[in-house]
Amino acid sequence: MNIDTAAITNEIATRAANRQRFLIAIAGPPGAGKSTIVEQLAAALLESGLQTAIVPMDGFHMDDAILRERGLLERKGAQETFDVRGLLDIVRALRQGSEDVLVPLFDRTRELAIAAARAIRPQDRIVLIEGNYLLLDEPRWVELATLFDFSIMLLPSEDVLEDRLMQRWLELGLEPAAAQAKVEGNDLPNGRLVRDRSRKADLAFS
Repeated sequence: MNIDTAAITNEIATRAANRQRFLIAIAGPPGAGKSTIVEQLAAALLESGLQTAIVPMDGFHMDDAILRERGLLERKGAQETFDVRGLLDIVRALRQGSEDVLVPLFDRTRELAIAAARAIRPQDRIVLIEGNYLLLDEPRWVELATLFDFSIMLLPSEDVLEDRLMQRWLELGLEPAAAQAKVEGNDLPNGRLVRDRSRKADLAFS
């Protein structure tokens, strides 16, 4: 994907002018490169003088104990394995922009979410929220639609996603067969849902 970070920064600066809080959704399938793009965009926005913070949706993963109880552990990362209500509550609080909002973060090395791990401050005018299902046109998820001021969708080809996801799981210590099973049995199906059932973004890159 060829993404012009400078052009996106200028677009956001224009749209966010005179706004106390401007929320941006960066969505895409697993392995789309959301975290990388968000970090680059945050750096560019900060350099332009716009106080910016990042909120990853991964912090809203349900705990493994709950997923095991519900028979969903093997589907971790699918839409039904996230705390959507908690995400909605946080995004609504961020929308207000009047006080510190504590958000959870996900520790991938331990596969668990850490509560209240980052503070988004009132002076953080731009908040970049990144995650697979932020634009999903499905019950509960669609309630996010009116909360974002701007949205970006990343949609690399499935071949690219498969390569990236395999590399991710191998780097986390999985054997090749186990990594392939996770990619084919969970990650890629989740990615197809994002591709097929998401609302149109303001900007899309493939």
